[in-house]
Amino acid sequence: MPLNRRQFIQQSSLLSAAAMIPFLSQATQKSDPVLLITSGWQDVNIGDIAHTPGLIGLLKKRLPKSRIILWKKSKSEKVEAMLNKYYPDVKIIHGAVDKEFLPQTEEVKRAFQEADFFLHGSGPSVVATDYLQAWHKQTQKPFGIFGVTTQNVSPALKDLLQHASFVFTRETASIQKLKEAGVQGPHIAFAPDATFVLEIHDDQKANQFIQENKLEHRKFICVIPRLRVTPYYKIRPSGWSEERIKEVNELNDKWKEIDHAKVREAMIAWVRKTGNKIVVCPEMTYQVDIIDELLVNPLPDDVKPFVVKHGYWLPDEAASLYADAHTVLSYECHSPIIAAANGTPAFYLRQPQDTIKGQMYYDLGLKDWTFEIEETTGKQITDRLMEINANYSAALKNVKQSIKKVDKQYDEAFEVIRQKV
Repeated sequence: MPLNRRQFIQQSSLLSAAAMIPFLSQATQKSDPVLLITSGWQDVNIGDIAHTPGLIGLLKKRLPKSRIILWKKSKSEKVEAMLNKYYPDVKIIHGAVDKEFLPQTEEVKRAFQEADFFLHGSGPSVVATDYLQAWHKQTQKPFGIFGVTTQNVSPALKDLLQHASFVFTRETASIQKLKEAGVQGPHIAFAPDATFVLEIHDDQKANQFIQENKLEHRKFICVIPRLRVTPYYKIRPSGWSEERIKEVNELNDKWKEIDHAKVREAMIAWVRKTGNKIVVCPEMTYQVDIIDELLVNPLPDDVKPFVVKHGYWLPDEAASLYADAHTVLSYECHSPIIAAANGTPAFYLRQPQDTIKGQMYYDLGLKDWTFEIEETTGKQITDRLMEINANYSAALKNVKQSIKKVDKQYDEAFEVIRQKV
């Protein structure tokens, strides 16, 4: 069940002090190890895309002598072109594993031979459990997990996690879930989502959009919508029954106007009180089709001229635009992280269906900018936005303090990782 606000805050005390205790596997003892990493779960979501460059940048900064091979779960020419642009020395490979956990492509087999350590990147779960099982079974070389949510732990995953050199969850609620599943030990600790260190930017595209829409530095806000349950049947239709589609649509229809009316109240106040603009933009591809319905069309006529729309994009352009924004208000989880990584205040308007990953905002001292949407009014969102506008320097300082907490957790995590890689 999703946690309520009180439970989230209570669980923020679970930050693990165990990160300094020796772990299970032996270190590679190499100054220049080859790291095989897996990431890139899907390419229809800039948050999921951002996990990968976030992790690569973090590894390059903190393990600069290592060589990285990316075993990417999804395929996308645009995303892989973006990764090659910023990290041309990172080799990208693809390939499934069969039921016996044997790699099905030669490039993955070669990577198994070359790599010294396998690292699973940030995600909504241990998405590539099969990749980890293949690595563990075929190589017996060490592996670790970095910045994941572990809300559901199967018997197979439980066994796998016990063999990991370390398991870093991206929020403390996952540590409690692991404990409840019987997975405990000094190899489990907290390390934030790698998107918090996203360093890539596409200033050229962002600046073009800014100029075309006459946006002013730190004078526009960005707003991102979200339905309660992502309608994946529109993205990947296979496996969806008519009954399940109906269930998802009914839930989304019940809440979509109730939820978005609250942020529209803040949008209206922003325009009328500041005279400044709003950019409505997506984190996922499907949101391009709901922006008008939920964020633009219901606005009063005096507000609409101040609103501009952005189509689907990649995280480097989003990072550049968010870096110029005043504040980001998002029903999605990762746009506020991309904003914070670029020094911009951001609200996470959390829907209860959006898993326990939202605990990370409480863990990092951002509870005042996290709104459990069913417990929140439009006035509360509006008042907090106006408070930030009235004392913007304090808000910018708050973002910096939160990023310092992220860096501190990474410091602790990499003291462990360096022992094992």
